[in-house]
Amino acid sequence: MLSFDPSWTRDLPGTFLRDAPFRAPAPRYVALNLPLARDLGLDAGDLSAHPEWFAGQPPQGAEPVALAYAGHQFGNFVPSLGDGRAHLLGEILTPLGRRDLALKGSGRTPFSRGGDGRAALGPMLREYLVSEAMAAMGVPTTRSLAVVATGEVILRQEGPLPGAVLVRVAASHIRVGSFEFLSARGEEDKLRALLAHAITRHDPDLAPDDALGFFDRVTGRQVRLIAEWMGLGFVHGVMNTDNMALSGETIDYGPCAFVDAYDPGAVFSSIDRRGRYRLENQPKILAWNLARLAETLIPLIPGATETVVGLLNDRLEAIAPAYEAAFLAVMARKLALPAPDAALTEGFLKAVEGLDWTASLRSLAGEPGVYPGLRGWLTEWQKFRLPDYATRIRAANPAVIPRNHLVEEALTAATRGDMAPFEALLAVCRKPFDDAPERFTLPPPTGFGPYVTYCGT
Repeated sequence: MLSFDPSWTRDLPGTFLRDAPFRAPAPRYVALNLPLARDLGLDAGDLSAHPEWFAGQPPQGAEPVALAYAGHQFGNFVPSLGDGRAHLLGEILTPLGRRDLALKGSGRTPFSRGGDGRAALGPMLREYLVSEAMAAMGVPTTRSLAVVATGEVILRQEGPLPGAVLVRVAASHIRVGSFEFLSARGEEDKLRALLAHAITRHDPDLAPDDALGFFDRVTGRQVRLIAEWMGLGFVHGVMNTDNMALSGETIDYGPCAFVDAYDPGAVFSSIDRRGRYRLENQPKILAWNLARLAETLIPLIPGATETVVGLLNDRLEAIAPAYEAAFLAVMARKLALPAPDAALTEGFLKAVEGLDWTASLRSLAGEPGVYPGLRGWLTEWQKFRLPDYATRIRAANPAVIPRNHLVEEALTAATRGDMAPFEALLAVCRKPFDDAPERFTLPPPTGFGPYVTYCGT
């Protein structure tokens, strides 16, 4: 049923360690993504019968490994990170193309750095829920195939919690940190092999040694991704270079959240004490992370070092205007404008500050909402909006996002054994542009917040 073809372990020796996931004492599915399973060409019956495949008893053909990578964490370089609580089971060949099948919370590895390698149920369900919502809203993202309860109790600061493993599906797990790992060791041959592997996975029309072409493609994907995040008011929370996938997918939904009231300085992560990854900083961190990738590519590009650095600097300087264009295009779609308009977009951002981001955008279709704070801006917008603006607004702006108070309510209930709130929220998040019961669309109740999220380690 699962057709494994391990190109990573075949092509890239020295970038992983073979390691077995821990064997869970009583694995059972808490969430199983049957729609995704069908898209991947997997047999739902066989999959449903085997939660142990993702809890320490891998299916035939899987060759579990822990991937090695480095990373800049909150700006500080760590030369050896790697999968401390994750395993790549292998790559499967699907109707959607080659996909990584990976586990999170699957036990200690040689990269664990003193951690227990486990994950609690709540954070794994958060990733499942938010990644499904992102996919439904059309944002490039890794997907969650399942959450498997392990039957263990794990200890965290909050106390004893049920353990779980997330099953992640990704176009690849090649990160900026993957390149940094080999670059820091001066392993140029392996770096060239990684470049060729990445190009084969994501840009097969390029020559396997076209580092500049690949950098341009990665930049384009990342610029579009962050523009989509910003249009939704999504704060990733941990934009370290080891969490930047070169596929252009959103990866690692740890301390992430969506803003309720629009606040450019919004921070939700408990560990981002200085606001490095606050909402308004995400485009800047995009460019900063790409600069770190560019540094690793210097020895792979023909020419004198000074010339190569000049070529890469030209590209880095072009990121800000490219992002600006991408974000204005996103906002033109969300505001039903005939073309990107910097003045109208800036005016909206100023008018909406302190108001509910999601409800304000949706209310432009003429629904009850947050008009009072927007009235001055509305007068100008009405001169430019397209005639079928209401239809366009409803198609471009979700009525439902994973609102923070509802996520917490659902995860708290799930941790206690009640999955009904989680399943109800997941159902409406999978159809985000449809009308939904009012409780899923209203801003948080008075007194909720300030909202803080944790990575669950």
